Amino acid sequence: MRGRAKIFDEQDVIKKAIDVFWKKGYESASTEDLLKAMGIGKGSFYNAFSGGKEELFEKALEQFSTAALKQFKQKIEKSEDPVEEVRQFFRSIAFEGKQSHLKGCFLGNTIAELSNINAPLKKKAVDLLRKLEQLFYDVLQTAKDQGKLKSKEDPKLLASYLITFWNGISITRRMYQNPKVLESLIEMHLKIIQ
Repeated sequence: MRGRAKIFDEQDVIKKAIDVFWKKGYESASTEDLLKAMGIGKGSFYNAFSGGKEELFEKALEQFSTAALKQFKQKIEKSEDPVEEVRQFFRSIAFEGKQSHLKGCFLGNTIAELSNINAPLKKKAVDLLRKLEQLFYDVLQTAKDQGKLKSKEDPKLLASYLITFWNGISITRRMYQNPKVLESLIEMHLKIIQ
């Protein structure tokens, strides 16, 4: 006998789960919180996500990262100055709303929360965040090859610096939600990729 067909859009319910996980974290998000946000019952949940909350979380990380990276890549591909697009990526942080500042980075939050309690999910978040680092590298290496990057630093090191900055600003923005303060900090860090 076959199970009942899904009567919901999986990407849509995962998107709703992302909001819960991002606000509460993996450990604090209960199955009840997730079911309520997703608007599905327990049977449908376990039918779609047989691995339960952990499987849902892994899919949430993947869906979130894939969408964000795709959007950023598209901006870079359309830009006449991809390095400037990277700068704008960071500059835009200063002007996000208070709720965005308080949430920080979904992947960074996951790494911090799960480092000592769930190695596979932590690794998944690390691998996804490394894709952003690789994108930084690709942009910087191309700019260097074209003579458009003044910095003498190795693009690999610069990409690692930018991901380190990304992780740091994701915490700092929780401390300082004032756009002027964040803007000054961001500009100071971006001087390295002129």
